[in-house]
Amino acid sequence: MSANSASTSSSRPSTSAVRALSLEYKSLQEEPVEGFRVKLLNEDNLFEWEVAIFGPPDTLYQGGYFKAHMKFPHDYPYSPPSIRFLTKVWHPNVYENGDLCISILHPPVDDPQSGELPCERWNPTQNVRTILLSVISLLNEPNTYSPANVDASVMYRRWRDSQGTDNEYPNIIRKQALAANAEAKKEGIIVPMTLEDYCIKPVLKPISEPLLDANFYDFEDDLRFDDVEDESEDDENEEYNEMDDLKNSKNENS
Repeated sequence: MSANSASTSSSRPSTSAVRALSLEYKSLQEEPVEGFRVKLLNEDNLFEWEVAIFGPPDTLYQGGYFKAHMKFPHDYPYSPPSIRFLTKVWHPNVYENGDLCISILHPPVDDPQSGELPCERWNPTQNVRTILLSVISLLNEPNTYSPANVDASVMYRRWRDSQGTDNEYPNIIRKQALAANAEAKKEGIIVPMTLEDYCIKPVLKPISEPLLDANFYDFEDDLRFDDVEDESEDDENEEYNEMDDLKNSKNENS
């Protein structure tokens, strides 16, 4: 096989990747997850998604509407996707160009320099839901041990250690969240501002007709079983009566 043929072959999406992304995308459309929404950048391309993350209420990011691109490799889920924020995000784990640095998206190799355990890195059991929920958690609880943005990391730790007296870091975040909220309004997006609105309420699905009509019990068998129970109870009563008669006769003889 020539080098060009090998390159072309490796650039083709695997069947398992197409199947996995199709199922995940369909699932997220039918059952959205609180905190984010997804859509395809191009309806003909399953491997590039646009992600919108809502800032969690009661955090510095409340009211924010942070857009990102999520790009999947052609051998997904065996290799992790990448995420790049389009919205400006001042965060210890986001590079200046918007690339997100998070353990869950790092290949599962042994790298002592990173300070990460292999179990903290990517594995094929992860999916878009777990990734984006981890990203939302990371927003409010950044990893400052190996920061992508050193200045943001230093500022965050200074704010944290000052117990709220140094407000430079939260002021930047709130300003970005407000700007992102304004962009959301231009697009007609309603950003949840309370926990009640943020949390998606489960929709109860109606019971299907076959389930309603399903005959879970054989009523004739139940009746026969009831008859057996009745007969056994009658037998027990007769035995008790016989025992009482014997006792009475003994008492009379004595």
